[in-house]
Amino acid sequence: MWFRSEPPEMPARKQLRLKCFDYTSGAAYFVTICTYERARLFGQIVSAGTGNAPYLQPEPHSPDQMVGKWLHELENRFPEITLDEWIVMPDHVHFILFQNRVSSPTGSCASLQDILKWLKTQTTNEYIRGVKCGMYQPFHKHVWQRGYYEHIIRNDQDLMETRQYILANPIRWLEKQAHK
Repeated sequence: MWFRSEPPEMPARKQLRLKCFDYTSGAAYFVTICTYERARLFGQIVSAGTGNAPYLQPEPHSPDQMVGKWLHELENRFPEITLDEWIVMPDHVHFILFQNRVSSPTGSCASLQDILKWLKTQTTNEYIRGVKCGMYQPFHKHVWQRGYYEHIIRNDQDLMETRQYILANPIRWLEKQAHK
């Protein structure tokens, strides 16, 4: 007799997507993508001294600049989107995307999932090239974590608060590190 074994039960992943929301429609999204196992691949946050805001320490040809380059390239690859506020942190990136279905020349619009898949692919490929050239530190298994966090920005107040959250991220990072 033939028996088929069932795959082991996997823990259910929390669904972050809104039910019945068309993710190819015009909207504004706050997106966070984390590195795999929160590895600090993109530089370090430094304090600029009293009264100055902390920032990600830039280095020539650094991986954080590479991620920023590909964030800006999103607008060329997907003409229906506009990049708003963004920041690359040591182990994650935050950004706001406006997706406008009307501005797409073909009338079709890529989903947020397609856009982020393309971004992760481009940044991973370039990161791998950087590791092979000795420019970037090696990573374990993957550059990016599976999935991403997204929040649909619903109004101007939400947009303003999200921009402030992104801009204040280096300050929160340093405070968090000080308490470890």
